[in-house]
Amino acid sequence: MRTIFLFLVVLILQTGCSQENKTKMPIVDFKQEMLNNAILVDVRTPEEFSAGHLDNAENINWYDADFSDRFNTVDKNKTIYLYCKMGGRSAKAQEKLKSLGFTNVVNLEGGYDAVKANN
Repeated sequence: MRTIFLFLVVLILQTGCSQENKTKMPIVDFKQEMLNNAILVDVRTPEEFSAGHLDNAENINWYDADFSDRFNTVDKNKTIYLYCKMGGRSAKAQEKLKSLGFTNVVNLEGGYDAVKANN
């Protein structure tokens, strides 16, 4: 009985942790193969984007008045990977998209600065 109880506790903890991992992940762990049924969005300004960005990223500026409207044609169940310079704007964008009904929004923590630091 004790073994079953311990097994259930471990299972519950793993399930809880895996849900957390689905909402954020280090940007250095991101792989282009993850875009099979997903989109990658850089929420930095166009100037920041033009100075360098991840391959296949779409630039949707967090500061633009039509930020939310730019996602009107995106399937709400599609995975959206977000990143910015360091992680602040993408975290705000993640919360905004969740409030709009998007269910699979992943914040790539560390931002583009972390990518540059690892190259």
